[in-house]
Formats: sequence, structure tokens, C-alpha cells
Amino acid sequence: MFERRSLPEELDAVRERHAPDALVLDADADFETLPPATAEDLGLLVDALDPAAYPAEWVPEDAPRPLHRYAGPDFTVGLPGDGTVTWTRQTAPPTVLAKARAAGTPDDFLDFLIAEALVQVGLDAPESFLPFFGAAYPDLDAAVPLDPASVYQIAAALYDGWLGLRTRPVLSDWDDDHPRLHGAWVDAGEGIRDRVDGLPGAVARGETDFADATELACSAIKHGLDLPAPFAALDTTAYVDYGPEYAVRWAATTFEKLDERDG
Repeated sequence: MFERRSLPEELDAVRERHAPDALVLDADADFETLPPATAEDLGLLVDALDPAAYPAEWVPEDAPRPLHRYAGPDFTVGLPGDGTVTWTRQTAPPTVLAKARAAGTPDDFLDFLIAEALVQVGLDAPESFLPFFGAAYPDLDAAVPLDPASVYQIAAALYDGWLGLRTRPVLSDWDDDHPRLHGAWVDAGEGIRDRVDGLPGAVARGETDFADATELACSAIKHGLDLPAPFAALDTTAYVDYGPEYAVRWAATTFEKLDERDG
């Protein structure tokens, strides 16, 4: 199921600087959440497993089933929406996983995704949006008057935006030391610039729902793109400092303003 990935010199230099103990593995299948039996196969390649479990009260009863399973005591890795590359600190050493879909990803962009994951591991940040929000997740659920799947998507996006604020100074500084990875970071940002610029109109016309808009805007944060309101309020050091509390307050204020406008 898992095999050590050979890293090019530039990527290995990123690993050595940000997460020197981390393993980078290829998975021979795609997955959203690795089931316990498969996740435990990681034990053959790492020194130890340290499964995480989270309080049941963090997860609203109507939350998507994968979130309940992820919070439970069984050893699971990853959540729906994690993308082509994910990582975990439930192993010692930490592990970065490239899913099978990575086979269709251009080499430079895939190396950038792996490098970004290594930087994230080195930040000692929460592994997913659930431990990021923690006991504040029900507060976010209460602040967002949408269905549980949309709340999940918005929570994941807000975590991604917060993480992007922390990685952006590192990624933007790679132009000299890691020009190929820096180029992939720039290209990825340029690839979504027009969509981000057009977000207000797309939402107003009903072409993009609020959860999708939040996901796109928060993805753009790590690329330093200019964000339209209300998402521009997330691109601030206050969000870095206050994290989940800031995100919940932003969501509550945003939907209050939307209700006033629509009312």
C-alpha cells in the first residue's frame, strides 16, 4: 500500500530544513480517509503509531459521517477534501502521503505540494480542521446557517486559509533557493487569479455557492492574491493570532450581513 518516495535534491533540501525526520510515501490507491486496517500498514514503515481521538462533543450530531469516524478512537488518516497530498503526525516520525492520483499531476506541481506539506509538518500546526477548531467547531456550526456538508467545507477552507497565512512567508521566499518550487507556487496562484477576482459576481449570480467561494478564497490566501469582501478580512495577522475564535466571529458577522442584505 505504501512505498518510500525518492525525493529530488531541491525537495530533499526542503525536508531537511522544515521536517528532517519526516517520511514521504507514495500510496498505491486514492483515499479520502484511510480505514484503520490500511492506516495501520504505516506501522511497517514508521517507528510508532500514535492514533489521535477527539472529544465527541466537538462534532455536531448531524456532521458528515467521515468527521465522526475521524474523531473516534480508531486509527484513521485524512479527511475528504485533503487533496492529492496529505500528512499526519499520528506516526513517529511524521508522514507525508502522495495519493495514487498524484500519478497524473505535473512533476513540478506535485513536488510543490509535497514541499508545502513538509513545511506544514514543520509548523507543528493542527493536523486538520477538527483539532484546529476543537471545542469551537459547534460554535462555527451554529454561526453558519447552511447544511452540515457546507459547514464542513467552510471549516476545512478556513483551516486551509489559516495554514496558508503561516506557510506563505516561507513559500514566497523560495525564488532564490528553490526556484522550481517557487515557480510552481506562482503558477498555481495565477491559475486561480481570474476566478478569485470574479468571485463576487459569481456568488451574486448564483453560479458559485458560499461554501465553494470560501474554499477558493481560502486557497488563494497562501498565494498572496487580493481577496474580495468578505474574504479579505481573513488575510490578516489577527487570523494567525486568534485562529478559530477569529474564524467563528468572521462567519457569524458575514452571515449576519448577508441576512441584512437579503432581508
